Amino acid sequence: MAISRDDIAAVLDEIALLLEIKGENPFKTRAYRNGAETVRNFDGDIVAKAKENDLDGIKGIGKALQEKLHELASTGRLVFHENLRGEFPEGLFDLFGIQGLGPKKVRALYDKLGIDSIDSLKKACTDGSIAELPGFGKKSIEKLLESITLKEEFADLFRLGDIYHIADSMLEQLRQHPDTLRVEIAGSYRRSKEILHDLDFLVATPTPAKMTQYFSELPEVASVIVCGDTKASIRLENGLQCDLRAVSNSQFPFALQYFSGSKEHNVALRSRALKHGWSLNEYGFTPKDKSTPGAPAVKEEADIYRVLGLDHVPPELRENRGEIEAAEKGELPRLIELENLRGTFHNHTTASDGKNTLEEMAEAARDHGLQYLGISDHSKSQFQANGLYADRLLRQVEEIQKLNQGYDDFQLFSGTEVDILKDGTLDFEDSVLEQLDYTVASIHGSFQLPEKEMTERIIRAMENPHITMIGHLTGRLLLRRNGYAVNVEKIIDCAAETGTIIELNCNPRRLDMDWRHWHRARDKGVMTSINPDAHSTEQLHYLAFGIRLARKGWLRREDVLNCMNLQEVKSWLALPKDKRTK
Repeated sequence: MAISRDDIAAVLDEIALLLEIKGENPFKTRAYRNGAETVRNFDGDIVAKAKENDLDGIKGIGKALQEKLHELASTGRLVFHENLRGEFPEGLFDLFGIQGLGPKKVRALYDKLGIDSIDSLKKACTDGSIAELPGFGKKSIEKLLESITLKEEFADLFRLGDIYHIADSMLEQLRQHPDTLRVEIAGSYRRSKEILHDLDFLVATPTPAKMTQYFSELPEVASVIVCGDTKASIRLENGLQCDLRAVSNSQFPFALQYFSGSKEHNVALRSRALKHGWSLNEYGFTPKDKSTPGAPAVKEEADIYRVLGLDHVPPELRENRGEIEAAEKGELPRLIELENLRGTFHNHTTASDGKNTLEEMAEAARDHGLQYLGISDHSKSQFQANGLYADRLLRQVEEIQKLNQGYDDFQLFSGTEVDILKDGTLDFEDSVLEQLDYTVASIHGSFQLPEKEMTERIIRAMENPHITMIGHLTGRLLLRRNGYAVNVEKIIDCAAETGTIIELNCNPRRLDMDWRHWHRARDKGVMTSINPDAHSTEQLHYLAFGIRLARKGWLRREDVLNCMNLQEVKSWLALPKDKRTK
């Protein structure tokens, strides 16, 4: 079976974990983890290059790793990985998905109590035997049980950012088939939902049975659930279910609209169709009675909406949250596009916990066609992330100023991701913050505060005139950690009053603030900045996820700070905070 880039990255990540459990040299462990990140984010066909053993010169992939990648890509397996994995029971690897368990704790649980699965961990937590080990007090055990519950709830869910590579690969293979007339991914993926249950492929073809058979034999397929004449369902190695429906070319627009959903949007659309004298389903329009004229011509999905007296509703908005009413009035927004972005903020370098230098981040941003890049390394409270004290931060400001002298079409902006401390004060004095171009304020600890206190904590930071934007508002980690308790409506109101930007953190593990709040924020006059929270040059491509979620939140280019060009954003940042507007 062929191997994908995600498969290769997963193997490298797992090798890093296994080496950590064994207590191997941390530099060796880091090399595999960095290699996994490089594989995931490489712009070209990394699998093909590995097969050809053509990996020389790719930063982060040394000679030893090149040989292993070649073996993986060529054979679909790696003997070194299999031997390493064979030293541990299979269920042990599931423990790494539990919040609060790192390699050392997993090793201690395994060595001391024989815990080698989530079930045995749950039993040890409930019968109290885990309390015998150091570092597992009452609160730790409660958090472990909470984390186990979350993992069980998330078992069949997948993050949008984790499956886009494989979704695009499978779509392209379907597109290349000679009998394919039209093909799309429908469902939640097309609507840019941040969490997905499955992938829904739709293809127009004159040979549906031939197409379903082809789909069930794609290299990514681990098992076939069903393969019929018009529908096939398969499962991938990671457990993701993928469905294919094969339809005629004339049915395709109706099937695309129907299977894109959402269910609530479709119910509202069918209800509207009935009022126009039509029954609408995935196959077409059917007249309610003989008095209804012949079926209207539909060649594209947009024609369905036109027939019903509506502007075409972008897939991202189809959640029955006012989009049909807006489409009827001609008031749908012109949604932001990726090409509208001119720069971005909230990026890290090797000065704190990033993997690339200032210069490397700047060059990568220029390669992406950006006009500016904001640098916001961690503040001193984030000691585990090598957070900067004031003296190091101000030296970085000087370094940025020197680098900017060499650019005539690009600029670095100096900033910081300053910690919002438990009481709402900031990790740097105002005298330091005022020397920066901008400031991101974020919470990285004391997550358990009650909602009222957490909300007041963030609001206090937002009221500071030097705070430009709030980073990853709820602190959520998708499919791993729910956000802390915070009154988002009050935060939006405060942002509107103080002129504070709320970041759309587009790291695919965050996608925070949630899309469900952006329409209200936009209507209140609150701006966002779509930020990748990039810790490496490769992570700048997270901006594409940010655009998808911004569109889902009804955002336009004028709602997004980093759609301003360089001169506009310089002028905007130079204004006092209370004078800044869209």
